[in-house]
Amino acid sequence: MTRECSLLLPRVCAALADPRQPRSDDTCLEKLLDWFQLLTAFDPRLDLLQDNPCLTEFITSVLALPEPSPNILSFTLQLAGILASSENRFQHLQQEKLLVRLFGGDGPLSSALWEDASVRSGWVKGMHSMMQHQPALRFLCSGGGMDVIFILQGDPSLFVASAANKLLVDVLTLSVESEMTKPLSTKDCEWPACAQMIIKHVEDSLQSTSASRIEQSLKLLTSIFRSCHAEWTQVLWLGIANQIESLLTKETVEAQHLLANLLLEMAWSPVFGDNEGSIWALVTFALEHLTPLQVGPLAVKILMIYECPQEVRIQALTVLLQPMDCILRAASQPLEYTGLLDESVSDPATIEHLLSCKSSCVSLLCQTLGHLQKLLSQTHRRVDLPYTALLRSLVTILQFCNGFLSPASPLGSTISQILINCFRVQSSALDVLAALLERKDCDTLIAGLFDVLLAYLESPNTSPTVLKKTFKAASEALVRLQALSRSNSQHQQTEKILEGIFLVLQKRLCSPCWEVRDSSLEFLTGLVRCLKEEFRQSLLSSEVLKLTENLLEDPDSYVRASAVTAVGHLAFITFLDPESPAVGNQYNKENTIAKLQEILSTDPEGFPRRAAISIFTEWLRRGCTGQLEDTVQFVSTVIQTVEHDFDWEVRLGGLELVQAFCSHMYRHLGCPECPDPPVLAAVIYSVQQNKLLQILCQAKVFKFLFRSLCDCDKPLGQKACDILLNLRYTFYPVATLKEAEGPEGIPAGYNIAWLQRTLTQGSLAQNILIDGVKGVHFQDPENMMVVLGTIDLIELHDELNKCSDHVEKSPQSLLEDILATAGTIEDNEADCY
Repeated sequence: MTRECSLLLPRVCAALADPRQPRSDDTCLEKLLDWFQLLTAFDPRLDLLQDNPCLTEFITSVLALPEPSPNILSFTLQLAGILASSENRFQHLQQEKLLVRLFGGDGPLSSALWEDASVRSGWVKGMHSMMQHQPALRFLCSGGGMDVIFILQGDPSLFVASAANKLLVDVLTLSVESEMTKPLSTKDCEWPACAQMIIKHVEDSLQSTSASRIEQSLKLLTSIFRSCHAEWTQVLWLGIANQIESLLTKETVEAQHLLANLLLEMAWSPVFGDNEGSIWALVTFALEHLTPLQVGPLAVKILMIYECPQEVRIQALTVLLQPMDCILRAASQPLEYTGLLDESVSDPATIEHLLSCKSSCVSLLCQTLGHLQKLLSQTHRRVDLPYTALLRSLVTILQFCNGFLSPASPLGSTISQILINCFRVQSSALDVLAALLERKDCDTLIAGLFDVLLAYLESPNTSPTVLKKTFKAASEALVRLQALSRSNSQHQQTEKILEGIFLVLQKRLCSPCWEVRDSSLEFLTGLVRCLKEEFRQSLLSSEVLKLTENLLEDPDSYVRASAVTAVGHLAFITFLDPESPAVGNQYNKENTIAKLQEILSTDPEGFPRRAAISIFTEWLRRGCTGQLEDTVQFVSTVIQTVEHDFDWEVRLGGLELVQAFCSHMYRHLGCPECPDPPVLAAVIYSVQQNKLLQILCQAKVFKFLFRSLCDCDKPLGQKACDILLNLRYTFYPVATLKEAEGPEGIPAGYNIAWLQRTLTQGSLAQNILIDGVKGVHFQDPENMMVVLGTIDLIELHDELNKCSDHVEKSPQSLLEDILATAGTIEDNEADCY
C-alpha cells in the first residue's frame, strides 16, 4: 500500500462508519473491495492489519452502531472476509472477536437488518472470501454457519441463493482436498466432517417430498460436477446415483429439466466421460423417460460431446428429430414418402399429444427448430442429419403455417389449425431452412422450394420479420440454384424463378411498411452481390431499378440508406461494369453519382450519408471511378463534403475512402504499398513517387488527414495517424527523419515544431489550418514532404492509442472519491462514476 493510501484510509474508514453520513455509493464500495481483494492476494502477511489499525477500528465502529446502513454492513462483512482470507489475519481478527460478532449467531443473523438482501449477500460473500484455509473451515462448521448456508440456498433473492450455492461447492472442495489424509475410494467413503454435513444435506434433500429442496440439491450437484473434476466426485456420485435414477422415473417431479442439466455436466466431466462409464446408461434412460420438452436441451448438447458413444448419439439425434418426423407423417398422403425415422426413442403418442395442444405444439417445434439450427451451425459433427427428409418437414411446417396444405390425417388437420399464421414457428423454421440450404445435400429439392418461398413473399399476412427471414432463405436458395443451373443446364427454370422474384420485389418496394421496403432493398443488394450474369437480364426487364432509385427520397432514413447501398451495387451491373449493355439515359453514371453526392451533402439523417460514403469507397476499391483525373476530382469533392459532416462515422468513412484512394494510386502508379527497404530505396526519388505526392496534394488528402488527426473523436485521429504513418514509410523508407525549423513555405511563427506540439495536444487552430500565407501549405508537395519527415507520428500514434479515460483509477483516486462522496450533503450528492 502506498504512503498516500495509508494516509487516506483512516479518513475513509471514519467517514464510512459515521452514521451521520448519507448512504455511500455502492459502486465505489465494490471497487474498494476489489482493491482489497488484490492487495490481500499478493500479501498474505499480517502487516496490512498491523500497519493499518483503522481497518479493525472500522469493523468495531460499524458493529457498535445501533442501526448501521445495510450497504455499509454488507461492505463490512465482505471486507472482514477478504482480510480473513489469510490465516495470520484470520487469527488476529479471531483474537479481537470480530469474526464471531460478524458471522456468528449474535451478529447480523439475529438482527432486523438480516431481512435486507444486501446484508445476506455480504455475509455469504464474506464467508466465501474467507474459505482459503482450515481454521476458516472449522470456524464455519463449528459456529452453525452451515445451517445458515443451507437456508440461504432457497433465498428469495436469486443472487443470494446463487452465491450460497457457489459457497457450498467451494466449502466441499476445500474440506475434501485439505482435510483428507488419503484419497477417497469407492470402498473407503470416510468423508471429512464438513463434507459429511453437505453430502448428508444433499441426500436428505433428494429423498424429501419438498420440490424446492430437491431443486436446490440438483443445482448444487450440477455446480459440483461442473467445477470439480477430481476422482472424489465419482465417490460422491455412487452415493446418490440410485436416488437420481429414481427421480427420473417420477413423473410428478417438476425438476426434471434440472436432472437433464446434471447429467449433461457429468457427461462433459472427464471423470465420467469414458465409454464404459455408467453415466451413459443413465443418459439413455433420461432420453427415454423425460418428455421431449425436458430432454431436448440434453440431447442437442450430448451430440456435441466428442467422447459420446455412437449409440447414444443416434438416440439423442432421434429424440431431436421425432417432432419433425411426426409433422411429416401427419401431413403425408397414403403411399407418399414416410417420416424421418425408422423407430422412435419415446412413445410416438407422447409427441402426437404435445403437437395436438396449441401451447405445447408451438413450444416443442420452436425448441426443436432452435436445436436443429444449433446443430447445423456446428462444423464438426459425427452424426449426419437426414437433410432431404428434414427439408421436406420444414417445407411442411411452412405450408401448415400459411394454410397452403390440407392434410389427410386428423392429427395433420389439428396441427394445421394450430400453426396457421404462427409467427414464432414461421420465424424458427425459416432460420433452420436458411442454414440447411447452405448444405449441398438438399440440392434435389431446391427448385420446388421456391413455390413455398414465393407464397410467403406474396402473402399480405406475412409479417415484416418473417418476410426478412424469407428473403434470406430465398437468397441462399438462389445461390444453390445458380450453382445447379451451371452444372445441369437449368437456365430456363432459374430465369422463371427470377421473374417471379422480381414481380414480388416490385410489389414489396412499394409497401406502406418501411420495414418491408427496407428488407426488400437488402434482399436486392444481396442478389447483386451473389448473382450477376443470371441476374442482369431479369433486372433490366423489370421496374426494380426505377423503384429503387425512387426510394432514395423515401421519408424513412433507414430505407434511404438501404436504397443508397442498393443503387450503389446495382451500378456494378449497369454502368460500372465495362461489359454491361447500355440501359438508357436515366441510368447513367453521372446521374447516379450526382444523386448520391447530393445525399452525402444534404440528407438530414446520418444513415443515408454513411451508406453513400461507404458506396463511394466500394467503387474506388473496385476501380470503377473512371480515368485518373476523374478519380482525383471525385475523391477531392467527396472528402471536402465529408470534412464538415457532423456525424463522426461519416468522417471515418471519408478516411476509409482516402485509404482506398491511396491503395488505388499505389496500384495505378506501380508503387508498392509496403515494399522491402531495398525496393523502397529504389523508388524513393522516382517519377512515380513524385506523381503520387502531387496527386495526394491535388486531391487535398493531406488537409483532410491533418484535420482528422486533430478530431475530437479519437477513432478518427487513430485512423488518420495510421494512414499518415503508411505514407511516411512510403516517402521516407530509411526512416531518416530530419529536424526542420521554419522550412520554406511555413512561416517562422507556425513552424514544424509548433505543428507537432499542437497536434500532440489534440487541437489545431481552425484559422491556421487553411491553405494560405499564414498556414501550412497542404497542397504543396515539398511542404508535405517536410511535414511527414518531421512530425513524430509514431509518438503521436502511441499517444492516440492510450486509454481515453482521463479519470485516474488508482486506489488513491478511489479513496479520494469515496471521501468526496461521503462528504456531500444528500441534496447535492454526486456519483463519481
